[in-house]
Amino acid sequence: MLYLIGSLSILTILIYGRDKLAALTGRRRTSENTLHLLSFIGGWPGALLGQALFNHKTSKQPFRHIFWVCVISNLAFIAWTFTSNGEYFLYR
Repeated sequence: MLYLIGSLSILTILIYGRDKLAALTGRRRTSENTLHLLSFIGGWPGALLGQALFNHKTSKQPFRHIFWVCVISNLAFIAWTFTSNGEYFLYR
């Protein structure tokens, strides 16, 4: 699981950097839905780092709200995998 989160985080931070560059140069942007999906499936540490490093999507409140819902949902899923039901789901 750590490898998955690490890999997704690296991918996500790269996409945040590319999107910030696109915003500055007027090129085609990455959709917010894509950024949220990456956060939701485990890339949220990279998204958090990308937001801080590139000062990107830090003041847009609707985006930030959905971002934190994605983070909490991902953490809840990870916590659930440590329960007996989650373990059964993963290893059946």
